[in-house]
Amino acid sequence: MSEELRGVVVCHGPLAAALVQSAEQISGLSGALIAVSNTGCDREALEDRVIAAVNGHPAVVFVDLPSGSCLVAVLKRLRSEQLVKVVTGVNLAMLVDFVFHRSLSPAEAAGRAAAAGEKSIKVP
Repeated sequence: MSEELRGVVVCHGPLAAALVQSAEQISGLSGALIAVSNTGCDREALEDRVIAAVNGHPAVVFVDLPSGSCLVAVLKRLRSEQLVKVVTGVNLAMLVDFVFHRSLSPAEAAGRAAAAGEKSIKVP
């Protein structure tokens, strides 16, 4: 890919901003991730926020839950976009992996991030 991927983190409340800030602190990289919250908006406004964050760029959109308003807003407007992939169940490990692999295709970056996120879930 010639254009680095954009990561958009869509969550309930302040979670997206906290995850983005933490990923930036850990990785030392800023500007790779954009936080979108559903706070204070209806579904249509949330859809508009997500579209504005993607802004026509190749992207991976990370959503907090595999159901609910955030995922519905993302899928309604982006499901048919070839250069956008969606990953649910966002966690910090997948975001840190993503920021270091933004030169991959959206599908490759989404798969890699999902695998990193799944691998990080343990019961010690």
